[in-house]
Amino acid sequence: MSDTRMEATRGRAPVQVVTMVVALVFVLVGVLGFIPGVTTDYDSLTFAGHHSDAELLGIFAVSVLHNIVHLLFGIVGFLMARTASGSVTFLIVGGVIYLVLWLYGVLIDLDSSANFVPVNDADNWLHLALAVGMIGLGAAFARSSRT
Repeated sequence: MSDTRMEATRGRAPVQVVTMVVALVFVLVGVLGFIPGVTTDYDSLTFAGHHSDAELLGIFAVSVLHNIVHLLFGIVGFLMARTASGSVTFLIVGGVIYLVLWLYGVLIDLDSSANFVPVNDADNWLHLALAVGMIGLGAAFARSSRT
């Protein structure tokens, strides 16, 4: 690795840097979910359940629980990014978790009490994209570290 590249990442493996970026995005999303204006219909924000009309950026259904989950997911990402293997694990396992969330969101009735997080169609598509992206990144970095 070149000196410039090493200095830019402060001795971290590329997978650790990618994981920290992913973790930062989750923390930012969690924080933004608590900001009126960024979250539309903020006054209807509930702790959990599908009755909240609050939407991050006017698109993604959110609740206090949903925002806390994003914050915690980001914190776990930062903790796992301390090592390259932890970073790969976070990306793959996190991707699998988002794949399960996508399946859950697709299979439940969005107007039922089963939608306690809550999720909507936009969330479902985002969860699928996150699953594919995170698993793909984790697998690519896992493979490159073995060669």
